Amino acid sequence: MGSEGPKSVTIHVTGFKKFHGVAQNPTETAVSNLKYYVEIKGLPAGVTLGSCTVLETAGEGGLPALLKVIEESSAGNSSNNGQVIWLHLGVNSGATKFAIERLAVNEATFRCADELGWQPQRVPIVPEDGGIYQIRKTSCPTESILEFLKKKGFDVTMSDDAGRFVCNYVYYHSLRFAEEKGHKCLFVHVPTFNRVSQEKQMEFVAALLEAIASTC
Repeated sequence: MGSEGPKSVTIHVTGFKKFHGVAQNPTETAVSNLKYYVEIKGLPAGVTLGSCTVLETAGEGGLPALLKVIEESSAGNSSNNGQVIWLHLGVNSGATKFAIERLAVNEATFRCADELGWQPQRVPIVPEDGGIYQIRKTSCPTESILEFLKKKGFDVTMSDDAGRFVCNYVYYHSLRFAEEKGHKCLFVHVPTFNRVSQEKQMEFVAALLEAIASTC
């Protein structure tokens, strides 16, 4: 049938606002600046940066906002046969490197109350999925993404533990929604800016978009 053009990939990105112990969330800065950044730097052919949304750092109370942006972006891609990918960014204040999260666990055990005052303990995120030991894995090729980023010179690792706080809560729900809609989903943790500079983190997120588009 002849040569095919570049595959069509739309990547929607979310980050989080401040929360207990993190007054400046680097993911809020990165996501807020991402559209302008990629306008300057450019994206590979066939890749579209979709919505860029900063979420409240909240679990149950923040879920309607997550659902809204997923539904709106899904509707916006209804006529597009290309791949739709959700990329969620969260901060790990104790980390010194970037971490690609392979899975989320069906457990909400918040070490502190979220920004809307919710602090569940050993609660299933989606009760109909079963107990708190159920997991959902990303369908993105995490090993290929990791190698791509390492070749670009970034200090990045793989993780099977996204915590039990809001990051894991959002990831679990998003993996579930992605499966229902035929989309893909990935969560990546970043360090704080005092560990890795804002400039380096913007470079990383841009490279991450490229890695996802070229491998998923």
